[in-house]
Amino acid sequence: MAKLVRFDPFRELEALRREMERVFDTFLAERGVEGEFVWTPPLEVKETDDRYIVRMDIPGVEKDNIRIEISDNTLIVSGERKEEKEEKEGNYYRREIAYGSFYRAIQLPSDIDPENIKAKYENGVLTVEIPKSEKAKKREIKIE
Repeated sequence: MAKLVRFDPFRELEALRREMERVFDTFLAERGVEGEFVWTPPLEVKETDDRYIVRMDIPGVEKDNIRIEISDNTLIVSGERKEEKEEKEGNYYRREIAYGSFYRAIQLPSDIDPENIKAKYENGVLTVEIPKSEKAKKREIKIE
């Protein structure tokens, strides 16, 4: 038996917005200001009770080629994936791996503790843990 689902135009608009954002991120961000190739690595942002966790897939990037900054509650991750060598022999039939610079800026809420941010890079995944300020953390109130 088929289940009826109530039509929600706002859900459809949100799905369209996400898809357009994905297209613009991959299509328009491919060329940087000076014409160099720029790629956009995928990321996820997760909130827990006491922190925000940003994970970004950037395989093939050397740790020394990653730069992490925080400015005005914006986390900025940039870097470069360098091509190992230029191959003179043969032609590519398909080339989907992006090389060159990347840049991601993630707006964060104002309740962060920028002094205690930690980052680690393991198996091609960058994880940045951004603690919430003490005022922003949930706490249980006991009834007297």
